[in-house]
Amino acid sequence: MKIAIVGAGYVGLVTGVCLADFGHEVTCIDTDQRKIDALEKGVIPIYEPGLSELVKANVSGGRLSFSTDLKAVVPGSEVVFIAVGTPSRRGDGHADLSYVHAVAREVAAAVDGFTVVVTKSTVPVGTGDEVARIIAATNPAADVAVVSNPEFLREGAAIDDFKRPDRIVLGIEDERARSVMTEVYRPLYLNQAPLMFTGRRTAELIKYAANAFLAMKITFINEIADLCEATGADVQQVARGIGLDNRIGAKFLHAGPGYGGSCFPKDTLALVKIGQDYDSPMRLVETTVAINDQRKRAMSRKVIAACGGDVRGKTIGVLGLTFKPNTDDMREAPSIDIIQGLIDRGAHVVAYDPQGMVPARELIDKKVDFADSAYEVAVDADALVLVTEWNEFRSLDLDRLKRSMKTAVLVDLRNVYRHDEVAKHGFEYSSVGRPDGGIAESVANAAE
Repeated sequence: MKIAIVGAGYVGLVTGVCLADFGHEVTCIDTDQRKIDALEKGVIPIYEPGLSELVKANVSGGRLSFSTDLKAVVPGSEVVFIAVGTPSRRGDGHADLSYVHAVAREVAAAVDGFTVVVTKSTVPVGTGDEVARIIAATNPAADVAVVSNPEFLREGAAIDDFKRPDRIVLGIEDERARSVMTEVYRPLYLNQAPLMFTGRRTAELIKYAANAFLAMKITFINEIADLCEATGADVQQVARGIGLDNRIGAKFLHAGPGYGGSCFPKDTLALVKIGQDYDSPMRLVETTVAINDQRKRAMSRKVIAACGGDVRGKTIGVLGLTFKPNTDDMREAPSIDIIQGLIDRGAHVVAYDPQGMVPARELIDKKVDFADSAYEVAVDADALVLVTEWNEFRSLDLDRLKRSMKTAVLVDLRNVYRHDEVAKHGFEYSSVGRPDGGIAESVANAAE
């Protein structure tokens, strides 16, 4: 099939590359000429494991191309995916649909013959109806079926998620679109990926409901972690104990500094606004948003407490800046608030991240110094803070770190290490929701 993807950002690029890898003829369209020029040269604008190799393979195979000319690409396409950004709108938190609406008008003017227009962007309930209305108003002769096909891609594992999905949600109102979308995803039949056909509004809400539920799960275990610290319990054991219940499941029960990234923050806020618009308040989601915002800043206070209650004039090393490992995405990353909180209290911050250094320089306080490795961060540091659990931080040479530091303090906000293994190297250690050598751990050790 001939497929056009409008928007060569994270979702659009991954979608286009994977569909090309399925054998479809795909063109990714973007208004950013520099981005398209770079992609044509094999330069990928985002970091996603395996994406660069897949782009090169499909460009070489003649299945994938890039363009800025929507008017030239869309007329020959059977399916057009809209995959442009829907950021939180400044001032009110609603999803900004201006890019989606603009693309709908351009596509409407360019379509030739029956075309399925698929909204891949995360959009509020009713957006598909508005896209259909815009297309009909722009070009009354257009023969178009509008479909909602939300994405469920995890940054750092997007290719595997696309090729081995839990489900493919397809919201349709025109039955002609069913056979077309079935053909788009036919290569996934071998993996027995379920195609879930629903109404368009239902599909739009599924995406927001899924992200909000996962965000609430993260926030729940973070609050349990605080209670564990107060009572001497171990949040990792609590998480395992409840996660073994199949009704709950083990995923997204890792205590930490709060969620960030391109999806959860904006989508939870957008769902709150949708609820307000329809006079159906999302109270749990509202609370989740508030707790998560507060938690990021609270983590800086945790670091300060581990440093004796005062960091003025001290050097704090930060390991990891991106909101999660295996991505260069700094959007809403907890590290931003943590670092700002430390700087506000007079600390000097030195930071390192394997992939997030370039975007971090644009988003983080200019007072921050950046290092080239974890070991360089440790030089003359009064404390190290592990914020993002990159693999290279999981087995650091603790003796080497200690020799470089002024004071051997490690604040582990991802619970990567165990208290006993860190303590034997002479570190003062603090983690999230664990006793760190207190009552619960002593009892556990005695039981062994």
